[in-house]
Amino acid sequence: MRRRPSLVSSLAALAALLGAGADRAGAGEGGPPNLLVILTDDQGWPTLGSYGGDKVPTPHLDALAARGTRFTRAYVTPQCTPTRATLLTGRYAPGHRMWHVIGPYGYPFARVEEPSFRANLPRDAWTFPKALREAGYVTAIAGKWHLTNGEDGNYIGLNPAAATRYGFDHAPPPVGPEQFEPGADRGVDLLTEQTLAFVERNRDRPWFCLLSHHAVHGKVVAPEPLVEKYLALGTPEEGRRNATYLALLDHLDASVGRLTAGLECLGEAEETVIVFLSDNGGVDVKLGGTDLPSAEPGATLPAVERQYDNAPLREGKGSLYEGGVRVPLIAAGPGIGAGRVVTEPVHAVDLAPTLLSLAGAEVASLPENAALAGVDLSPALTGESTALLADRPVYQYCPFYDLRWGLTPGASVVRGQWKLIAFFGDRIDGGDAPGRSAGEDAGVYRVGPAAELYDLAADPGEQVDLAAARPEIAAELNTLLRDWITASGATIPGPNPAFDPARGFTEIRGVGAEPTRERPR
Repeated sequence: MRRRPSLVSSLAALAALLGAGADRAGAGEGGPPNLLVILTDDQGWPTLGSYGGDKVPTPHLDALAARGTRFTRAYVTPQCTPTRATLLTGRYAPGHRMWHVIGPYGYPFARVEEPSFRANLPRDAWTFPKALREAGYVTAIAGKWHLTNGEDGNYIGLNPAAATRYGFDHAPPPVGPEQFEPGADRGVDLLTEQTLAFVERNRDRPWFCLLSHHAVHGKVVAPEPLVEKYLALGTPEEGRRNATYLALLDHLDASVGRLTAGLECLGEAEETVIVFLSDNGGVDVKLGGTDLPSAEPGATLPAVERQYDNAPLREGKGSLYEGGVRVPLIAAGPGIGAGRVVTEPVHAVDLAPTLLSLAGAEVASLPENAALAGVDLSPALTGESTALLADRPVYQYCPFYDLRWGLTPGASVVRGQWKLIAFFGDRIDGGDAPGRSAGEDAGVYRVGPAAELYDLAADPGEQVDLAAARPEIAAELNTLLRDWITASGATIPGPNPAFDPARGFTEIRGVGAEPTRERPR
């Protein structure tokens, strides 16, 4: 039996113990590792020092990267619900059908017809935490859920009474509204405490915890002393890279330090694999306003909010460009090579098979409806090989509008150095588009299907569309992408018979979702 030394139950006492320089090593009995996945919200690729960020020191995340493996081309979906569904099910958006943020909304009068989507993760859906429970793990989730609407849980958190339906033995009560008030921290400290409390109660068996932060999603708040620190450094009070935003990034990094120190004190550090990633890119510009134009070519959607420039990547949250879908991904722990950097493309869809492999769970025994779309990254983590990743395509499928982020129906594929984005009927050029002047943040509406090709090795900022110069590569990737969509059972959206230019940019709440096949009970 995995038995740890008896340690303090009070986190305040734990902090005092840490301050006194206590050194508690893990017991090192071997066996399957503990698994801790830290999922942040709307944290962009360039916010970490280890990813080139220079606005906020991130010593704890950088230390994690130094003692583990850092992926420089890790992809998720452009928004939170589909990334969370992909993470838990190991399937791309067409497989779980939760490609749209919930609760339901849509654009029924837009130029391209949106297919209906699933608005609740089914209770009988296979998830990798269910497989971990079968393999002997005790499992938990703390924090944001955003995979159901109703009695099982909502955006804020999973109902503790419903946790086992989705593979979790434990789910602490969701954070309260006070955690989102000015001067608070969107629950960062509370969720960190809940995670360490779960670990302390379950040191006698392997455990898995999904720590799902609400930070740095808007409305961004942060502890006042940290905000004052960045204001004193000359950081602006509002706009891109404002003091509150930087303060919350700083606070998040410190929470990772608390976690790693807490695991050390609890004797779990040597037996725990930590995976860190974000659910989508950071918010660069949010579009909107109350007086939207007609959906005619050249129409502009004004910028109403700016948070963090994702340069050198293009655009941000909600976009199929790199700033919306490329995120930091770090893995560290027993058996994982220290200081390794993996430059091949990977995707959140790979994490389920990877974590199951690390746990020693039998992937081959998965039910038919849980066919995993990703690959096991263990060989890349150990330094054995990245051969499986070299020419493997990774996909995005976003057949809907979300105009606040400049998203129109489209899909993309990345294979090797090449990336193709297919827009199915229209698109919105943001402030990072080629030819835009500095400070031009409004979205410009363009009409007509389009396919753009980028060489990410030479042009990670996606400024030079090579579709006309390299038509053979564009055609090959376009066929690959469309064949994948069709084989996945999804549709390629076409013209909307209800299109009305006057209402084309009008968002309607409560539309777009498939009828639920489960009745609340």
